Amino acid sequence: MKVMKFGGTSVGTTDRMKHVASLITRSGEPTFVVLSAMSGTTNTLVEISDYLYKKNPDGANEVINQLEKKYMQHVNDLYNTEEWREKTRQFLEEEFDYLRSFTKDLFTSFEEKSIVAQGEIISTNMMANYMAETGVDALLLSALDFMRTDKNAEPDPQYIKDKLNAILSENEGHQVYITQGFICRNAYGEVDNLQRGGSDYTASLIGAAIDAEEIQIWTDIDGMHNNDPRVVEDTQAVHQLNFEEAAELAYFGAKILHPTCIQPAKYAGIPVRLLNTMQPDAEGTIVDNVIMRGQIKAVAAKDNIIAIKIKSSRMLLATGFLRKVFEIFESYQTPIDMICTSEVGVSVTIDNDAHLTHIVNELKKYGTVTVDTHMCIICVVGDLDWSNLGFETLATDAMKDIPVRMISYGGSNYNISFLVKEQDKKRALQNLSAKLFQ
Repeated sequence: MKVMKFGGTSVGTTDRMKHVASLITRSGEPTFVVLSAMSGTTNTLVEISDYLYKKNPDGANEVINQLEKKYMQHVNDLYNTEEWREKTRQFLEEEFDYLRSFTKDLFTSFEEKSIVAQGEIISTNMMANYMAETGVDALLLSALDFMRTDKNAEPDPQYIKDKLNAILSENEGHQVYITQGFICRNAYGEVDNLQRGGSDYTASLIGAAIDAEEIQIWTDIDGMHNNDPRVVEDTQAVHQLNFEEAAELAYFGAKILHPTCIQPAKYAGIPVRLLNTMQPDAEGTIVDNVIMRGQIKAVAAKDNIIAIKIKSSRMLLATGFLRKVFEIFESYQTPIDMICTSEVGVSVTIDNDAHLTHIVNELKKYGTVTVDTHMCIICVVGDLDWSNLGFETLATDAMKDIPVRMISYGGSNYNISFLVKEQDKKRALQNLSAKLFQ
């Protein structure tokens, strides 16, 4: 069985929902489908929650009414028979009455995540009804019945596997199984969500739980490209990536995939294929455990980087200096992207400035601190093991005319990272593309 995940853009209109339905059924094989909320819906539900939080029921009701009107129009456009239109209208009326119930007693606590979860619940119900109308044997499963996180807010893979396989054993023989992405229950039974990676994470966890043949992530771009197509012309989709390479690209700016969401598939040895809903016959990118030796695959960029340098003559041979530095970042839950050290100083980069002032004040206890903002990390990804002679030279040669603040090489066998000013990002990406791929 394959797992197919479709994001909010892929199901953003009724025409696209019909198109997605045709993609699901075109192989004729049993398929497990994960759907996001229709594009824009989650933001609207967050807005409703914000009005409720601010004790403004009129504002919340106005947004609810607008959203209901939008979905009722979708019903008219999506279904061909009055029977299924009426059935879906009744479902939607119940959904929006549920949302309105929170506006009637603002002194009763409400759970924002329960409200936000309705986006996925609506899209999956509408898709299941549409497939039933067109004669497809599709069964809707609630992700809240099997998708759960533990007390650390991390997915509980054994629970997911046991519950989901028990549900499938009780409901064998259907052509299509449909469920919601992103949403789950936490260890206390409350409605929650997977946060990082969202629906992609759901698809990967389901694929690992049912030992799927393949996990397909359908978006609006035909796989991971070898450079940023918004900046560089004539980029190409990368045919194959190792899981480690894909994670590096995702972490350093390739927005098509979140680095966390592919971990369950990696450990289960299940390939992940990235495909384009708008160009379904495009080859896309396959991500698996295969390592293609001696190849540079792609370049990515991560914006809004802050470089922090701590210089201290006391650092020389001082045991525990780095530990103290790292503990400061850890205490403010701020991860470090790059690090370079010397005998008298250490430079690090972060991408979260929420606690920057506090971090800098703490670091000043140990040395002189300088901060550079508006920086960018350029990441070259591939099989960059140190035994592949010349690969680092190719990358550095492409950057010879661009001021580089830091270079990181050797921390991973899969990337070389350059820290540059954001204003030099475009030129850096173009130079690397010309040197490495043309």
